Amino acid sequence: MMQKTKLATAIAVMCGLSAGPALAKPTKPAHYKMTTEIPAGIAMPDQVDTRLGTLKFFDGFPDDASVEKLYDNLDFQRAVQAYLLALPAVSQFANRNEILKLGPANTTVPIFENRMDSKSLFLTPNTETPYSWMWLDLKDGPIVLEAPPKVLGALNDMWFRWVVDIGLTGPDKGTGGKYLILPPGYSGEVPEGYIVVKSPTFSLWSPWRSFVVDGDPKPGVDLVKQHTRVYRLADAANPPQMNFVNVSGKDFSTVAPADYQFWEYLNQVVQQEPSESLDPVTLGYYASIGIQKGKPFAPDARMKKILTEAATVGDATARATAFRMRQQEAFYYEGSSWQLPFVGGYQFETQPWVRNLDGYILYYFMATGVTPAMESKMVGQGSQYAWTAKDAKGKPLDGGKHYKLHLPPNIPIKNFWSVILYDNQTRSMLQTDQQFPSISSQNKDLVVNADGSVDIYFGPKAPPGKVNWLQTIPGKGWNTILRLYSPLEPWFDKSWRPGEIELVK
Repeated sequence: MMQKTKLATAIAVMCGLSAGPALAKPTKPAHYKMTTEIPAGIAMPDQVDTRLGTLKFFDGFPDDASVEKLYDNLDFQRAVQAYLLALPAVSQFANRNEILKLGPANTTVPIFENRMDSKSLFLTPNTETPYSWMWLDLKDGPIVLEAPPKVLGALNDMWFRWVVDIGLTGPDKGTGGKYLILPPGYSGEVPEGYIVVKSPTFSLWSPWRSFVVDGDPKPGVDLVKQHTRVYRLADAANPPQMNFVNVSGKDFSTVAPADYQFWEYLNQVVQQEPSESLDPVTLGYYASIGIQKGKPFAPDARMKKILTEAATVGDATARATAFRMRQQEAFYYEGSSWQLPFVGGYQFETQPWVRNLDGYILYYFMATGVTPAMESKMVGQGSQYAWTAKDAKGKPLDGGKHYKLHLPPNIPIKNFWSVILYDNQTRSMLQTDQQFPSISSQNKDLVVNADGSVDIYFGPKAPPGKVNWLQTIPGKGWNTILRLYSPLEPWFDKSWRPGEIELVK
């Protein structure tokens, strides 16, 4: 009996009904020669009180007022779910928009020659390695990407899914290589001598990071400029000139909107990419709110109002999911505030072919760039991340208060580690008086304790003496990511564990 009650409650919630609606008993039908007794739970009462208000029926047939409420609710529910499912695509579109302002796809390479600083609005980037990225457009046929040596990167498609790694964890193993990227549906000749990649979408993002040498980003940047080439396969004999644009220290925003404009961005992605590149259910959600390939997106006043509110609720839901994650498997340690960025791996699955929806929402709301190298166990390679927006007691981090983070000795890295602060609103670097809101093992002035441990202080004012201090802002929340580049076994077996962020005062 208890199981039936729970099932009924779950179905009620899924249908937008309250957990305990007030039900009027359905009219008992007259008994005829062919009458069968209807099992309980099938017939709809003539009246039911729900979170939508009172719904009325004539022998199971809804009246006009009930239909209006139910369709408003259905359209709103579908719009909120469509918003959450579309977070990666709209984020990619915003990213592409900003990059293409600097020049055309395939030949324009924005590069942070002096690393990215807090002037740029970009989802949770790092400050320690120079980024390069570009947009690839396959609409005119296969593209050749000549990748430079000594980089760590990947290709992501327009739906923000991993396609292939480039560089140290990719097929070229960090020596550089020629990648031949084939567009969707390509059936032409494929020449030898290339690393062949089949793309499910016509647009691709190609980001990578190079590395500093003795604190200097220039050697890695020079390698990128010397070796990066992109051209159509048909132009291999006469490739076009590349345009490298230094965007360090510039106002550069790739963060997607969270208002009605969100839907306009999504519509453009749906129109530009093949339907075969996404699953029918997700495209069905988009179609149900008026976004369908080959058709104009022209919602009426009623639907615009629903979509505008759904964007607000969708953004609020993403924030709840990220900042107040309720899945215990999303945390590194029992009783800890440190979270995994990838819940369910880089494909966000609770088990094969089962999407972890909260993990998917968390990541695409907070971050960009998907690759196994950022979440798989790769001892001495790739990178690992621990993220938190809460202190040791689970309270939100407050920019008006002072905190301390203790990193025990023997931090398990082959390369380097960093701690970077981010703004809860933009999920970009916290903008204070510090150009780089980060502390790193690459910092020449890093203060290390006698036992090899490191203490980092956070607050609006620096503590006395020479300390590792990151500035925060009264009245603003913040979050942080601990990054380990080329992590070692003690990170994976958890024999080394970072301290929690402790409130000092």
